[in-house]
Amino acid sequence: MQRVLDRHGAVLAELADDGSLARPEALRGDIRRILLDSLPAGTVRWGRKLLEATPLGDGRHELTFADGSTAVSGLLVGADGTWSKVRPLLSDRKPAYAGVSYIDTYLHDVDERHPEAAEAVGNGAMYALVPGQGFLAHREAGDVIHTYVILNRPVEWFTAIDFADAGAARQRIAAEFEGWAPALISLITDGETRPILRAIHRLPDRHRWDRTPGVTLLGDAAHVTVPGGEGANLAMLDGAELGQAIAAHPDDPETACTTYEEVMFRRGEAEAIAARDTVELIFGAGAPHDLAELLNGTGRTSPGTRALPHTRQPSGNG
Repeated sequence: MQRVLDRHGAVLAELADDGSLARPEALRGDIRRILLDSLPAGTVRWGRKLLEATPLGDGRHELTFADGSTAVSGLLVGADGTWSKVRPLLSDRKPAYAGVSYIDTYLHDVDERHPEAAEAVGNGAMYALVPGQGFLAHREAGDVIHTYVILNRPVEWFTAIDFADAGAARQRIAAEFEGWAPALISLITDGETRPILRAIHRLPDRHRWDRTPGVTLLGDAAHVTVPGGEGANLAMLDGAELGQAIAAHPDDPETACTTYEEVMFRRGEAEAIAARDTVELIFGAGAPHDLAELLNGTGRTSPGTRALPHTRQPSGNG
């Protein structure tokens, strides 16, 4: 179920999942577990944080890890997120602050301990919005509500808040929602985990690079943008298509990477533009009514044609 509320808690739209929605979802942690469990033991080496990748020539790179160890790659794939250590080998572009930040927090045992919040959120995703700010909350397994508080503020506004002092941080964030329904404000003030700031950064929509032997990027390392609901999906699709290209050209990684990048560049640009449109739909001048019209089937597009960003989709990238 997805529902849209106004700042006073009134339901403006509600869309039940009767099995007909075109975009079924799963918790990211479950997807991660399924993918890891499919790999042979030892494929993933934990505790090997990359510090630097140095070109050696002929497409080879020396990798230096935080534990002091090194390795040499024949093909280096940077899948290391927004602040990729591999990206500088290909591009001098750095992610820029997108003007919005997410603060995430959790409530536990919500039906018993937080019934008003549980009622407001319902059994699925809840969006309570005004232009430039609001709540994205989701009911998760185990009687948990995971909430992102969204604020369109300069990055300096957030640096003035001491997030190490959880209570003070909650109160400062809650002050931005004066006059909102108490059940919505309680998603912040009653939070049972330390509020985590996730400043959202983005690369240019058309982020590309010249083919560089022995290295490529996927996921947020290649095309991080605002959370429009497709980030994790794109990363998985990038990885699958790169794997297919390598399998098709096992002795020619350059052809494999060229084939992969040609498709990934076009898709990444299109999805970055679509993500910005989605964020504008949700948090723009028409909030919350534009999203309500979407779910009611009277808006610019039909529900289910594109994922909406909520706590199963967006990953704060700051």
